[in-house]
Amino acid sequence: MSNPITYKDAGVDIDAANIATERIKKLARSTFNENVMSEIGSFGGMFNGLFSDVREPVLVASCDGVGTKLKVAFATGVHNTVGYDLVAHCINDILVQGARPLFFLDYIATGKLDPDVIEKLIEGLVRGCREGECALLGGETAEMPDLYADGEYDIAGFIVGVVDRRKVINGARITAGDVIIGLPSVGLHTNGYSLARKILLDAAGYQVDTHVPELGCTVGEELLKPHQNYLPALQRLIEHEGVIKGLAHITGGGLVENIPRILPRNVNAVIKEGSWPVLPVFDLMQKLGNVPREDMLRTFNLGIGMVVITSPQFLQFVQDQFHFARQPHYIIGEITDGERQVLLV
Repeated sequence: MSNPITYKDAGVDIDAANIATERIKKLARSTFNENVMSEIGSFGGMFNGLFSDVREPVLVASCDGVGTKLKVAFATGVHNTVGYDLVAHCINDILVQGARPLFFLDYIATGKLDPDVIEKLIEGLVRGCREGECALLGGETAEMPDLYADGEYDIAGFIVGVVDRRKVINGARITAGDVIIGLPSVGLHTNGYSLARKILLDAAGYQVDTHVPELGCTVGEELLKPHQNYLPALQRLIEHEGVIKGLAHITGGGLVENIPRILPRNVNAVIKEGSWPVLPVFDLMQKLGNVPREDMLRTFNLGIGMVVITSPQFLQFVQDQFHFARQPHYIIGEITDGERQVLLV
């Protein structure tokens, strides 16, 4: 008779999964609020859908990942930041429609489950959820040997938020003469990492621990800078009906492809180059890789992570709110008559 083959022999360690789940429970509970009606480990997460402060609630949902930024986490052994990046990215995606986050779900897939790494990932998720005042309601951790290389994993996030129908922000009211404000990014956020790694690690020959004077830090530290969460800066403004006409989260596609997503068909967004400081990492990559200008514009945020569009009559009020929130901001352009394009001048 042949020796018995267990699930662990096939590469799946149920005991390690149970250890990770117990750690996750403790961390996730710290994000719970009075609306959470279930525990981590239930088949489904339950959330009270009564919103006493919302007249006509509209649910807004989104999902995303952090792309090949994960490769930098693998190379550096730093795993407690990419979870935060994921939550911040998802919060920003629903924020542009005026929604405040309610709850978040995660999906983590790996070849061999390491409870310590999973715990670090969850620590980042929890930090992001606390900052966004949303509950980490549940998730899935999947161990799939032979599908992922040793030491690697993938992570995705799913968020649900709510907005009062009368306060939905969709860009429909944008007209010529409106002002475009840019909120600065911290770094690459979660986009353009395939090109960034090719330039910095392959072409330039840097290692993740190489200190680069132009950056003032190591390559790894630069590439792991967090994805900015713009909810703290914008949450007071989105509650004022009609003040914000449009918001664009500057992710993959950069300014030139994300701003048109919120523009009516009869206007252009004219962006004045040089009206905000481009972060050193972008100048360095363009120089090292001799990257065409068009590729830089369509791949990276170039120092602007969120675009805010308002009318001139509300400009001072918006700026006052940013000052109150200690949020740096730049007037980077204006809306003109046109054909739903972004023009850089």
